[in-house]
Amino acid sequence: MRSMQFSGTFYASGKNELGKFIEEAVSNADVKAKQGSAVKAIVAPHAGYVYSGGIAAYSYKALAESKGHGKLDTAIIVGPNHTGLGEPIAVSMEDWDTPFGAVKNNKELSKAIIGSSKYISEDESAHSEEHSIEVQLPFLKYMFPGTSACFICQGDQSPDASKILSKAIISAAKASGKRIAIIASSDFNHYEPASVAKEKDSKLLAAIEKLDSIEFNNAVLETQDSACGIGPIMVAMEYSKANGVSKATLLKYGNSGEATMDYSSVVAYSAIGFYGTA
Repeated sequence: MRSMQFSGTFYASGKNELGKFIEEAVSNADVKAKQGSAVKAIVAPHAGYVYSGGIAAYSYKALAESKGHGKLDTAIIVGPNHTGLGEPIAVSMEDWDTPFGAVKNNKELSKAIIGSSKYISEDESAHSEEHSIEVQLPFLKYMFPGTSACFICQGDQSPDASKILSKAIISAAKASGKRIAIIASSDFNHYEPASVAKEKDSKLLAAIEKLDSIEFNNAVLETQDSACGIGPIMVAMEYSKANGVSKATLLKYGNSGEATMDYSSVVAYSAIGFYGTA
């Protein structure tokens, strides 16, 4: 069992307080299901809930409102590696604890992803001190209590590594025959004025909307945007294209200044939904 490392810091440790926060955040998120479509992937931030939880709620509400297309069997959560620990692409084989109980690991799917490439490893050390996946789990467990997950920490976020991982996920997900969604864990530009962050992020978001990984990577390099989950976002784009998505939808954009009232140096966040056919 991978134990909680950030309970009480990034999110409330008490399940009643945490559940109330999630309920209110989801209720306040103005998301309307797209007729005849199902969410294949989302991008959600991974900062402290006081800063980004309200924006993450948009992504999870979009995912919840496509439940009419069948039960979500497994979420494949791909997060960046902030610590530098472990293998370049590290898949956990543990169940992960949350204040609402454990999120079960879909071990069969996890093994299939690992087996698709020598560059993808079973490795727990990359996850040991990393927050980008754990911070997603209270929303997932609260809103989809029976859903299992795969937990992937992506240290190598290059286009080539993202392509390797997306191909492995696409192949394993297709073979499973289950309803699977990708959760790409990422914040956007860091520690610049809100106006600068928005200008930089707008170029990334334009490329994401078109599902253009090449343009996206070029925009990151051109703007020197410090979005931390560029690899997971590229994986979400490639998975979505392979599953009938033609365009991504920005559900909500914001930044930490909305909580601190200091817009001189912010971390920016985006909630994005990838809507495809059922």
